[in-house]
Amino acid sequence: MAVITLHDLAGVLTECAGSDEDATLTAESLDVAFTDLGYDSLALLETAATVQQRYGVTLSDDEVTGIETPREFLDLVNQPAAQAA
Repeated sequence: MAVITLHDLAGVLTECAGSDEDATLTAESLDVAFTDLGYDSLALLETAATVQQRYGVTLSDDEVTGIETPREFLDLVNQPAAQAA
């Protein structure tokens, strides 16, 4: 299973929710709340659905709504890959 990077996540978020010039995902924003970055729960649910289609990682709605930061999202979706290693 491939590891999803911050760059991958940023691309999916932009595709699903659009992009605000002030809300670019960078390494410095890994621990910034998605709401502070301009993304709401609907954007995260759409992002999770796209990640499932592209990468085969399934997250429940409860898991997705509990995610607050890009780091948490990446940790959760990359958990199966880390366990397989």
